[in-house]
Amino acid sequence: VAYARAVAAAAPVLMDSDNEVAAALLRVGVVAEAEGLRLHLSSSSSTGYKGVRADRSRFKAQRRMGGRMVYLGSFATAVEAAVAYA
Repeated sequence: VAYARAVAAAAPVLMDSDNEVAAALLRVGVVAEAEGLRLHLSSSSSTGYKGVRADRSRFKAQRRMGGRMVYLGSFATAVEAAVAYA
């Protein structure tokens, strides 16, 4: 997970188009899956990822562990939150 976050941090900050932003986020997901993490897609979630919900301008990840909901953190993108859930 730390490696995926480091790669995301190294992505260019200034981007010319939405396509470049989408490509940068896709690289984060690809790196996460390459590290052995499987991002859990969801057709019923508005974010597209299981355990990830939008909250204002951030995305929050939470997961059920031992019968309790565990808060995993607040992230800038849905992909980052999905990596935390993975």
